[in-house]
Amino acid sequence: MVSGSASLQPDFLELEERVDLGGVHDCHIVPVGKRRDGGTRYWCLAHKADATAKYGRPAHSCRAAHIPPVTADEALELNVDKFPGGIAIWGAVPPIYDSTKLPLDRGIHVHARRTLGGKKAIDKTFRVVKLLGKNISKNGIEVSEIDAIYFMVSTVFSIEMKHVSCSICGYSHLDKDWFSVHPHQRHLCSGCGKYFRDTVRAVGNPIRQVQADFGMTPREPKASRKPLNLKQNDYPGGIQIWGSNPAIVWTSENDEEEGIHIHAFNAVGEPPVHDDTYAEVAIDGVELDPQMVRTLMAQNALPHIEGRVMSLTCKTCHASEFDVDERAFTPSTSRTCSKCHGELERRGRLRKVIANPLVDILDKLAAAAPRPLQKHSIGLLPETI
Repeated sequence: MVSGSASLQPDFLELEERVDLGGVHDCHIVPVGKRRDGGTRYWCLAHKADATAKYGRPAHSCRAAHIPPVTADEALELNVDKFPGGIAIWGAVPPIYDSTKLPLDRGIHVHARRTLGGKKAIDKTFRVVKLLGKNISKNGIEVSEIDAIYFMVSTVFSIEMKHVSCSICGYSHLDKDWFSVHPHQRHLCSGCGKYFRDTVRAVGNPIRQVQADFGMTPREPKASRKPLNLKQNDYPGGIQIWGSNPAIVWTSENDEEEGIHIHAFNAVGEPPVHDDTYAEVAIDGVELDPQMVRTLMAQNALPHIEGRVMSLTCKTCHASEFDVDERAFTPSTSRTCSKCHGELERRGRLRKVIANPLVDILDKLAAAAPRPLQKHSIGLLPETI
């Protein structure tokens, strides 16, 4: 999808002029305007995705037609009034390190407790969560998996988000991939497929409206104080590692903790022995940096930088380089050591890369893992300019 590449011509063709493709993949493909080269842009109103083939022709199916619809067991209606012990929901992405045999976990992870500090009545991941309750509108407030994942990405990189609505059709706008980390004013609406301009430069995410409707006042998580020292051989069921990120909704009276979240299993199929967020984590004597863990987790969820995050070491002082702030999501060719300005050792053919020492650290830990690591892909589509 290309943002800012076509002029908006609302009167070019009306949306009712549907392209008849015989109902392929249940797409609803319509012409929505002109491309720069004079061809026609097409959009799928069913899947909210681009459906333009070569030479400005309608595609047989849109680029999102392969995504399976949400099933009943992948959706949750959550009445917040039934869980006075607190609820919390986060955007869930695969762990950055996974030596278990557990299936891929992506979407919206939910914790719900009936009593404060009590056992979790719900501890599961869903693709859609609808929040219900006496202080919530009758129709409830819905959170989608893709909104939750990109909320995590923007939050980790400290990108301010706002609720953005299409000025043409009113559809709530989500900025994905490249656009989730670069504030901008001109947006491509997923609802109608047309370009519109917002009042300010920003990153759009419908979750900001969810939080406003829910009446949630964002609270800063407090750093965990708990240390954890593990040896992989002690956990033959495997270990999973995530970085923490602020919850979309958090209603517990207790503070949310920030650090490194660990699952460690004695055996396959058993509940984890460790399932908590820790300030300091050492595995086989190797200490993990919480900022590097959080950053790599978010980097792994950005399709446009896939394969460009790697470990870079200075040839002069031998220090490992770690890109932060904007450089953490912006591949660059101008690579010098931030400590001594020496040349960084480069591997592979890619010219533009991002440095995160954790890539090599995890590779070394993987050599001692009880089984080969799982390599998860959440299949997010690239969205770039």
